[in-house]
Amino acid sequence: MLKNLFNLKTLLFSFLIVTINYQTNAQDKKTSGNPIFPGWYADPEAIIFGKKYWIYPTFSAPYGKQVFFDAFSSPDLVNWTKHERILDTASVKWAKRAMWAPSIIEKDKKYYLFFGANDIQSDKELGGIGVAVADKPEGPYKDLLGKPLVDKFHNGAQPIDQFVYKDKDEYYLIYGGWRHCNIAHLKKDFTGFIPFEDGSIFKEITPESYVEGPFMFKKDGKYYFMWSEGGWTGPNYSVAYAIADSPFGPFKRIGKILQQNPEIATGAGHHSVIHDPKSKDWYIVYHRRPLSEKDGNSRATCIDKMYFDEQGLIKPVIITNEGVEKSSIK
Repeated sequence: MLKNLFNLKTLLFSFLIVTINYQTNAQDKKTSGNPIFPGWYADPEAIIFGKKYWIYPTFSAPYGKQVFFDAFSSPDLVNWTKHERILDTASVKWAKRAMWAPSIIEKDKKYYLFFGANDIQSDKELGGIGVAVADKPEGPYKDLLGKPLVDKFHNGAQPIDQFVYKDKDEYYLIYGGWRHCNIAHLKKDFTGFIPFEDGSIFKEITPESYVEGPFMFKKDGKYYFMWSEGGWTGPNYSVAYAIADSPFGPFKRIGKILQQNPEIATGAGHHSVIHDPKSKDWYIVYHRRPLSEKDGNSRATCIDKMYFDEQGLIKPVIITNEGVEKSSIK
């Protein structure tokens, strides 16, 4: 009995030492490393809430297993905390599979998570882009509408890969797969859309070579529109961009800024951008495929620095294994 008790105490002590060492090593990390957290995750949307960085990715697995979202938060881009199942199909009755590419925005102390579900192939199927709401960034989230916000193909765009963009006090949904991209003016409560002056709801803003994964940000009065090109399962998946004076374009493709490095990783694409307005640093968060992996779903979330030249053009991103240095929000 005493021997067993001694062995149990020894085991607990050893576990405690290992845990302390792990936590110490995590705190001692100088760079994030790539990938920045374990597991297969893709299509990451990165955003700042308060004093923390947040990332909302797709759980990268066969479509039938993509029935939930996890989120990750960090105070410094290096140490990440996982928040499990912030939303799943139990809370979204119409969603059955292929929950993709979350996009999030905060409004009036509520957090709205836009997502794609079911990978619909025609207007006859149930699915598309939904909205969920929560009181905290980590959820739990609940379906806002009880049905998709966008459930049809408009201008040829599959209703997936949604991005919510705030321009001054107005909110827009930018989305689209199948090589077409739309923009629509959201109502302030996110329950529907406000028609444009010509009566239309969905305006096509598709640039040359667009495939999917739109993202937009504003810098020095200019609108930077970014998207993914190539096939998501292949090595040539990549990110290109354009610049315009309006979120409606016209957007003329400038060139690629993120792509594979055959010595580091392949399939670098479907990204987002984060920038602390009080800092000069810009970061691109994206997924890529390790060289050891061939499965299309073997995608990992990574981060690297993004730079601009004197004309405001984005320099080609250098993808790394080191990632980025610690950086707290100012």
